[in-house]
Formats: sequence, structure tokens, C-alpha cells
Amino acid sequence: MAANPELHVLMVSQPYQGHLNPMLKFAIRLASKGIHVTLATTEIARHRMFKHKTSIASHLETDSENPSIQLAFFSDGLTLDFDRDANFDSYLNSMRIAGSENFSKLVTNLTNKGQKFSCIIVNPFVPWFVDVAVDHGIPCAMLWIQACAIYSIYYRYFKNVNPFPKFENPNESFELPGIPSLKVKDLPSFILPSSLPCFYEIVSEFVKRLDKVNWVLGSSFYELEEEIVKSMDSLTPIYPIGPLVSPLLLGEKESDSVSVDMWNTEDSCIKWLDNKQECSVIYISFGSITVLNQQQVDNIAMALKNTKKPFLWVMKPPEKDSDKKIGELPSEFLEETKGMGLVVTWCPQEKVLMHKAVGCFMTHCGWNSTLETVVAGVPVIGHPNWTDQPTNSFLLAQVFKNGVRMKFGEDGVVGAEEVERCIMEVMEGPRSEEMRSRAMEFKVAAKKALEIGGSSYGNIKKFISEIIGKST
Repeated sequence: MAANPELHVLMVSQPYQGHLNPMLKFAIRLASKGIHVTLATTEIARHRMFKHKTSIASHLETDSENPSIQLAFFSDGLTLDFDRDANFDSYLNSMRIAGSENFSKLVTNLTNKGQKFSCIIVNPFVPWFVDVAVDHGIPCAMLWIQACAIYSIYYRYFKNVNPFPKFENPNESFELPGIPSLKVKDLPSFILPSSLPCFYEIVSEFVKRLDKVNWVLGSSFYELEEEIVKSMDSLTPIYPIGPLVSPLLLGEKESDSVSVDMWNTEDSCIKWLDNKQECSVIYISFGSITVLNQQQVDNIAMALKNTKKPFLWVMKPPEKDSDKKIGELPSEFLEETKGMGLVVTWCPQEKVLMHKAVGCFMTHCGWNSTLETVVAGVPVIGHPNWTDQPTNSFLLAQVFKNGVRMKFGEDGVVGAEEVERCIMEVMEGPRSEEMRSRAMEFKVAAKKALEIGGSSYGNIKKFISEIIGKST
């Protein structure tokens, strides 16, 4: 569908891969409906994209078949060589002040060039930019890039809608509408006392600004979190418009897909998978941020060796000059598992999850990976670490019931026996068929949600109709 020059949406996000991915995928959905989209983020993202020659940059800037999506950049107020990870508090403060000012200047500059924005769509982790939209008199939407359950928890906690425990006992149980009995350890880490104050503050700030937001859109889909979505209807509703995953996972043409990996664009592993039996391979990946210590790496390696099952393990090295130390594989491990396993530093995750040889996904349970495995119909072994991951792992095991969650020891490490137990339970245990069946049910529901007449199709259509109404 050709872009409507009268309908232009400005999206803005933090520069992280896990934040840009869902924003871009929603941009592609909107562009397919005839809406022109500008996706804005900080200069550090431009630097990473072109330094690593990523496909996102080349596609959006040179693809003449998709001129309805453009990139724009603004400064976060810091130099390119400033270590934002090591000084995250300072980075967030600069984004709050200098970033907001520079984003506002970007809006002004684009407007002066004749671009009239019908809506600004913000990422929840740049809540201050809601004020920029208000200052410019532009309707504002928030694209919630985590589970609807996380949105509900944050909302109810910071708005004091429901009582919460004191967080002293990690095993203390309590109830929230739409969610089965939770324990403190199942909550997103940003509201716990162990979290850095800057993380707590950023979530608090986004909740405070919800009164200024016209729409809250979710990257999930209704059928996946039905009771949770319904529980928010009487408060500040969330409208799922996902799953925001690659069109490839939804059975659409590869040409409609955009790779947004910011580190590597080279396919690997697929030929190796082609030679494996159906549902036989354990796929292991803990995302781009999680770093496992040596003991955890050793325990996973021992469990894999003991199960004697094929495995594909992605061990992404830390960024160059990073002070993060990742555990190394035992020296004898690769030799002992030769022919049985493959260890790589990167793989095309969506294509891997779609492969018939993959039997389960051992994951950190980041929401992007969670959505991808749900849409692919692959059962899960959850190894959550922080932020929303414990809640996502809880959802997978207790609500979606398409996987299991590892039990951590008192030292914060999952033992080899526990890793092995989880692998065997998902791959061939008494509940393995049930998990696989549930996974396939969600795979079908995910595709239907975005088809004509589907729940997400309807929510996207309603959103577009409303921004057209406000712009006229």
C-alpha cells in the first residue's frame, strides 16, 4: 500500500537492540497500512549501525521499495566514547534533560521541513518524551515493549491500585487481577529493593505520565494474555497490536522481513540443523546482555553432555573493551561433544526457532525472545536474570504452560542436575507433549491475531482510525 503523505507518525526509542526491534516491526506494520513513519533514536545508535554495517541502516536508507520508513537521530548530550553502560545513571539523567531538549529540536526541525506528525509513539523507557509530544501539541501513544502482565504490575504498584507485599521474603505469595498467584521472586526486578534507583525511577516516571498518553499499545497479542488485558480495561487499557516479531515467523514472505540485528547479518547454523532429526535439538541463547559466570557455564555444559542430545549454543562475547567477563567452555567440552553440538557467537534466531529440528529453547526470557518462541511454537526452558525476565519465565511456566523455569540455588547459580532435569522434562518428560501442544496452539493464535478480523488487526485498525480523526 502506498504511503499517505498526510499521515505521518514519529516513533522514538532508546538505542538498544531490544528496544529498537519492536519499534521497527510496528513501523513496518504501520507502513503496510499506508502510514509514513520516522523512527528516531540517539546518535550512538547511528554510530553502531554504520560501524557494524547493519542491515537495518542499509535497508531503511536505501530500499526504494520501502520509502515510507525513515531514520532520524538526535544527541543524548554525551560524547560517543562515553561509557553509558558503566555510567547508566548519568546517561539516563542526560537523556532526561539534554535528550529531551534535542528530541524536541528534532521535532521542530522536521516540522519546519513540512512534516506534520499525526502522532508521536514513545518507548516506555523514554518517558520524558511524552512531555515533548504534549509541548508540540501532538497526540501521543506509548508502545509497551514488554508483556501486558508487566504493564499491569507496574501500573498497579505505582498507582497503588492493589496491595503488594514488602518484598522481604522472595517466596511470599500474593494475588493480582488476571494473574495466577505470584511470588515476590516472580516480580520484575525494577521495583525490588535490590534494583538500582535509576531503574525504579524510570518506571515510576512512565506510569506518572500515562495520563498524558492517548493510547497504550502492547507488543503482545490478546489471546496470549487475555485475562491480564481484560483486567486493565477499567483502569488505563492496553491494546495488544502484536505479536511484534519478524514476518518470517508469521509465515509471510522473507522480502517483507527486515533484519534488525546490530552486530551481525551473516546466517549460520541452518545447514547444521538440516542434518538433525525433527524436534531433537536444544537451542541455547541468553540474549545480547546476559553474561553467565564460569560456574553457570560449567553446569550447563555438564548437563548437555549428560543428556547426550544435540544442541546449538550461542555464546555472544562481550563488547570490545567491555569489563564484563563471560564464562568459558571447559577445555574438554567441545571435544567430548564433537558431532553432537555446535557453539557459535551469533545465529539468525528467528530462522533457528522456525527450524523443524529445534525441540526446545533455553532462554533468558527477554520479551522479544519470549514472543519469538511463542510464535514459533517452540517449548521453553527459562533461565531468567533481571528486569522483566522472572515474570516472563513465570508466565511461560504457569500461565502459558509451554515450558519450565529453572530453580536457582542459594548461590544464584542453577546446578547441573537442575539444568538436566529441565531439559529432560521438556524434551521427553510426562508433560512434554502437553507443552508442545500448548506451544502449537499459541503459534496458530499468533498468526490469526494479525489476520483480517483478528484481535491485533482490529486494534491496529482502530488506532489508525483514531489518529486520522485527531489529525483532522
